[in-house]
Amino acid sequence: MKLEEVLALGENFKRELSAITNAKALEELRVKYLGRKGGKLTEILSSLKNLSVEEKRKIGPAANALRGKIEAALENKAAEFEGAAVMGDLDVTMPGKKIETGHLHPLTLLENRIREIFLGMNFSVVEGPEVESEYYNFDALNIPAGHPARDMWDTFWLKHSAKGGMFARPNSQSEFGLGQKLLLRTHTSPMQIRYMKKHQPPLQIIVPGRVFRFEATDASHEINFHQVEGLMVGKNISLANLKFVIEHFFRQLFGAKTKIRFRPSYFPFTEPSLEVDIEWKGDWLEVMGAGMVHPSVFENVKYPKGTQGFAFGLGLERLAMIKYKIDDVRLFYSGDLRFIKQF
Repeated sequence: MKLEEVLALGENFKRELSAITNAKALEELRVKYLGRKGGKLTEILSSLKNLSVEEKRKIGPAANALRGKIEAALENKAAEFEGAAVMGDLDVTMPGKKIETGHLHPLTLLENRIREIFLGMNFSVVEGPEVESEYYNFDALNIPAGHPARDMWDTFWLKHSAKGGMFARPNSQSEFGLGQKLLLRTHTSPMQIRYMKKHQPPLQIIVPGRVFRFEATDASHEINFHQVEGLMVGKNISLANLKFVIEHFFRQLFGAKTKIRFRPSYFPFTEPSLEVDIEWKGDWLEVMGAGMVHPSVFENVKYPKGTQGFAFGLGLERLAMIKYKIDDVRLFYSGDLRFIKQF
């Protein structure tokens, strides 16, 4: 991917737009360039995660700027066609229709802001499957069968089907592994293993996504919720780097004067492990787990001895409840439009 290709794509779009004479052709042009599947610019934006840091710095801003220009040009052209269609029958004495604008879900708003903050620190955003194998969800993260730490995650295990299909028992090597037990992932940490198996350091990623726990629902618990996982691996990565990234993140999210503290804790896939608290309205609130990646995790992805890195994980709903003053996690999944319209 070269910068010249992005610029050439913009010129091609201008030429094709100038030849558009009706709304149907305009929609076809939009799909050609911005369609979710097969859109020319969409494919370029999707491929950014595979580029080097230097290439991202050159191509990323140009591609995003081009998307903005294309969207604006399409909107202007659509307005021209709409205006031409209604002017002949326009009755200026008729009262106008009040158009109600939509609202983004508060979890979407918060995730977008979190992505924005970490992209500003040059983290890449990756996603992974919600159906996972026991190996990626537990074993490779230093939580083997029988480990007492497994009790920390109340797991939804999936039954294997003898007839095949999505949840069929694997009879050959697949992305889940030979004969692996399947489950609904209990955290986004499995993507640490999946990503490191395919990439060599240095790397820094965040992984937003939905996770599942088999537990009773109440004002602070749900059977599904969202996490954002973070991972940085490279030369001489230390707790000082972890501290800087986390402090910068929370002060960008909650304000420059936000007080943050770190407490020792335990997670099987980090050593040492930390809990992160923020001071909110006079109280200390636990908002994140973090730590230096355990050497056993690096061994499982065949990284050389001496590799260093840190990982962290946060619950999106918990941060949204703090930021937006929401007292019941179940409201996020109620489907009540009165709730959504407040945002």
